[in-house]
Amino acid sequence: MTKSSAILFILLFSLLFKLEEVRVTLLLVVLLIAGGLFMFTYKSTQFNAQGFVLVLCASFLGGIRWTLTQILMQKADLGLQNPIDIMFHLQPLMFLGLFPLFVVFEGLPLSLSEKLFRFHEAGMLFSLVGKLFLGGILAFGLGFSEFLLVSRTSSLTLSIAGIFKEICILFLATRLLGDRLSLLNWLGFAVCLSGISLHVILKAMNSKGEKALTLHKEASSDPDLELLLRHTEHAST
Repeated sequence: MTKSSAILFILLFSLLFKLEEVRVTLLLVVLLIAGGLFMFTYKSTQFNAQGFVLVLCASFLGGIRWTLTQILMQKADLGLQNPIDIMFHLQPLMFLGLFPLFVVFEGLPLSLSEKLFRFHEAGMLFSLVGKLFLGGILAFGLGFSEFLLVSRTSSLTLSIAGIFKEICILFLATRLLGDRLSLLNWLGFAVCLSGISLHVILKAMNSKGEKALTLHKEASSDPDLELLLRHTEHAST
């Protein structure tokens, strides 16, 4: 349930950094999604104070991370619109930040594992290395798609896409693993989907409006194109 606060932090930092404008429809979308996700996961887990604080801090830092990433990728002067460029600059820093934690929590068990450094069969080693390589490819693809989505849309849209993935996983858990949901959970599922649908509709409408405005500006600067557009409008009427 606490993870549903991530979209609220992203909205907060997007407004603080002026990446988004304060609109009633935007606030409605965020409240529908966050509230629906809270209802959908209500009483699905036991409360743990330490876990609550950690997840809340992760949501807070995630909001800062993705809003700053959007600023970097959408600022033309920096030339980081390509996801490969931003990954080239950010991934080494992310590795340096995670590597000490890896050494502390997983370094000793991994060094003593018979599947890697103390292997007895070459086949087991190649199988493990292949799985690690496959996991690395999937992680690269995930990071690439996330940065691409942020560069083309916004960090808020990325957060909403992540929430849609989560509710799909929870829905599949009810169908495949036999998890049971209450009426409140199903109501939250419907509310969350309505918020996501509203966001998609608003994005489509804004995209059409921006295209029409761009076309109008190009037509006003080119008399021949403006004359052609007027002729097309008269012909259609």
